[in-house]
Amino acid sequence: MLRISTPLVVVSVLVVAGCHRQQTSREGPDSTFAAMQARGATAMGVDQYTSEHVFEPLPDGGRIVLQRVATDSTGVAAIRAHMRDIATRFADGDFAIPGFVHAQIVPGVDVMAAKRIDIRYTADTVEGGGMVTIATSNTAAINAIHRFLAFQRTAHQSGMHMPGMDTTHQ
Repeated sequence: MLRISTPLVVVSVLVVAGCHRQQTSREGPDSTFAAMQARGATAMGVDQYTSEHVFEPLPDGGRIVLQRVATDSTGVAAIRAHMRDIATRFADGDFAIPGFVHAQIVPGVDVMAAKRIDIRYTADTVEGGGMVTIATSNTAAINAIHRFLAFQRTAHQSGMHMPGMDTTHQ
């Protein structure tokens, strides 16, 4: 799995964001989405087009689920390692990976970083992948988590849950 350093990600986000501003007039939404998918594959270690994201708000926070569409034990292992890494980074207030993937500061991360002491991030396995559950009793943090998840859901063109999604431990 790729280990991305925070300074490298910050520089990459600034460069990509600058390039994105220059290219948006020449490129349509499809190329912007493709660029995000490519950055996601780099950060997560799996092809984004053959994986499914779920960004689901919950009353006390939410959850992020990433699963392989096809049977792929190497991809599943990469996803599970990524989800453990994300849970650790987010708990430390490090949201560089979403910034890198989206080439911008993702809504909600400022408050999530500031309230990191009040938020629990738990990585777990699900059939074909992994998930991170985000939980807190802090109202400001819940609102920030919901903004973060809504942005992710829209950017990744994903739903809130997948029918029949098995979130039991694997």
